[in-house]
Amino acid sequence: MPLRLFSRGLAAALLAAALLAGVVSVSPAPARAEEAVFPPSSRFGFKPPSDMTISKRFTGFERIGGGAMLSVVELPAGAYPELKQSFTDENLKTQGLVVQSREPVTLDGGAEGVLFTGEQTAADGQGMPAARKWLLIVGAKEVTGIIIAQAAVEAETDETMRGMLTGVRIRGALSLDDQIAALPFRIGDLAGFRPVRALAGNSVLLTLGPRDQVTNLEQPILVIAQAVQQPTPQEQRDGFARASLYANQTMKEFIIERSQSYRQNGIDWHEIVARAVDIPSGQPVVVSQTIRFNPYGYIRAVGVTRADQRETMLPLFRQVVDSLQPR
Repeated sequence: MPLRLFSRGLAAALLAAALLAGVVSVSPAPARAEEAVFPPSSRFGFKPPSDMTISKRFTGFERIGGGAMLSVVELPAGAYPELKQSFTDENLKTQGLVVQSREPVTLDGGAEGVLFTGEQTAADGQGMPAARKWLLIVGAKEVTGIIIAQAAVEAETDETMRGMLTGVRIRGALSLDDQIAALPFRIGDLAGFRPVRALAGNSVLLTLGPRDQVTNLEQPILVIAQAVQQPTPQEQRDGFARASLYANQTMKEFIIERSQSYRQNGIDWHEIVARAVDIPSGQPVVVSQTIRFNPYGYIRAVGVTRADQRETMLPLFRQVVDSLQPR
């Protein structure tokens, strides 16, 4: 199941998610303003104001009590030229950012960047007060970054937010072990699987077999990710789980065999086992999706294997899932 790491559609989706991110109160200790602070597994570090802390909801920072935030999306180095071309004022406006200025900037280590400033309002002009926005795209030798900052009107000065963005520090690539250690959950039993890639600081791709690049489902894969959001009411969990499964764009023709909620060790879970067709290869597959609901969100595990491997793989998927623990 090959993963394309960048496309204009993906860039738009990532940008939209970051631009529309809300600001909530969080509890960790504030970051120290005098030194660059790197969110877990991120290559981009910042010197945030003393009342901003690393976010639990996304890769970046939030102000304690709300009012300001900064989020980071990392992409491959080759993505930067396409970003420069596609991030026109018109395209950004469709994402809700009205650009008032743009300027080229030189960043840490000679990295190239473009800084956009502007404001954002709700799509209907109601329901959300105008917010100041800063968008920085970064092109370094080994990585591209999309960095979006937001502050409520009069909540923060332009000088402070611009300084935080343009003072970005870029560190070398983290080892896979370091990225795994920074994930917001622990895997107690790998059941023979091994991690091959960590994504966005909150998810990991595992496989069972010697190949790191899995094509045509030569090997089973298991993706585990944590999301932080308002708890899903119990009566909505089955619908939420089904919608999450159907949102997978690499599979089609889902036939759900089992969809059930259960409680284990004091934790609420939901499990779906379904048949489907893998779009890239056209092969019939079996999908196991298990969601562990937490007070602050959920951990979701999706395992995919060829249909002829189901008897062996479904118990192994469950073995890994049962060992998941939030940090």
